[in-house]
Amino acid sequence: MKSPDLNKSRRIIPADTEQQYDIFTGRFLVTLLDESDDIRKLKSALFEKAGIRTAQSGDFADKKEISEEKYRDAGAFIYEDFGVAIIDPDEDQHVALNRISSEYNFIIEPEEVIFSPEPVPGVKETGGVTWGLDKTRVDESKYSGKGVSVAILDTGMDLDHPDFSGRNIKYKSFVPGESIDDLNGHGTHCTGIACGNTDNKRKRYGVANESDIFVGKVLGGTEGRGSDSWIINGINWAVNSGCNIISMSLGAPVYPRQTYKRAYERVAQYALKNNTLIIAAAGNESRRQYGIISPVGSPANCPSIMAVGAIDRNYHLADFSNGSINPDGQVDIVGPGINIYSSWPMKARYQMLNGTSMATPYVAGIAALYLEKNSGAGATDIWHRLIIHAKRLNLNSTDVGAGLVQAP
Repeated sequence: MKSPDLNKSRRIIPADTEQQYDIFTGRFLVTLLDESDDIRKLKSALFEKAGIRTAQSGDFADKKEISEEKYRDAGAFIYEDFGVAIIDPDEDQHVALNRISSEYNFIIEPEEVIFSPEPVPGVKETGGVTWGLDKTRVDESKYSGKGVSVAILDTGMDLDHPDFSGRNIKYKSFVPGESIDDLNGHGTHCTGIACGNTDNKRKRYGVANESDIFVGKVLGGTEGRGSDSWIINGINWAVNSGCNIISMSLGAPVYPRQTYKRAYERVAQYALKNNTLIIAAAGNESRRQYGIISPVGSPANCPSIMAVGAIDRNYHLADFSNGSINPDGQVDIVGPGINIYSSWPMKARYQMLNGTSMATPYVAGIAALYLEKNSGAGATDIWHRLIIHAKRLNLNSTDVGAGLVQAP
């Protein structure tokens, strides 16, 4: 299986919209529709009916070590726990799979290119804590996320950043040929929001400042681009490493009436069953001042993933924040997403940014505070607590869900 060239991916503009487009890698995700189906059935379909040589997660003694570089010689890789496979078929194999998909009860979906939204500079602020920590009541909370494992799947991290000295950080890159180093900055910024503490002037900007940090690099290069399979490998690593919370400030735009990807939903269901809550950015494609509201992006539009929108310090909805305009894909909650101060790769050290990308790690960090307070609570219980304790806003629930996330 060859690694996709993200610079040569195929772009498609749907006929029913001029606003959105999808970018495909040329590979595909195959998902069993019935969770009870024997995985051997999928393997049989791929090999015996389509002639695709397979590898599977059971080949790995340690499931945390699954990465594309280790299964690249196979034509397909099967995630046995998920009932999902990533395949790289030729045209005849693709035709054969489409022909037998109903017989073997699986769905074939194109693998997409996933992005970290382009950083949008914010405006400098002053004060002892950031406005986001104030409005979400993190600065009043006695909890710090101690003993809770939070995974940030993004563009990597600057491990030499002095604000994280002495922290318990585990990391792994799922981008073929790249180290954990953050070439984009987005990952370091999001890690700082979710799990950072204070800057060099003792201004606090991070939420779960005593949590255990897991950094998975799933988006590469200076542009912060990746594939669905890199994201799935990162989720698999985080779940099988025992992470309680996964924060994903990434996604691909979807168009009106488009449904969620079955592959991501199966992965998210597996995470919830293993008490890992996935929290993802709703996306920044809207331009509300011009009347344009875009749907919640992928994979945040999955029912088993908590989707996060963004507001400003005056409780106004961010102009770019996506909304619940598709039957599949609801905004569940919002977080601070305008003028967000956090860590940045050295030498800059700090940066102000805007985006649902910034709102997402706020929710992830606060989820860690709830888990510290309610030790032993399951992922669905933490989801419920985030929702019932959110600050209700005088805005449409289709835009803000339950409201602004609040710390315990």
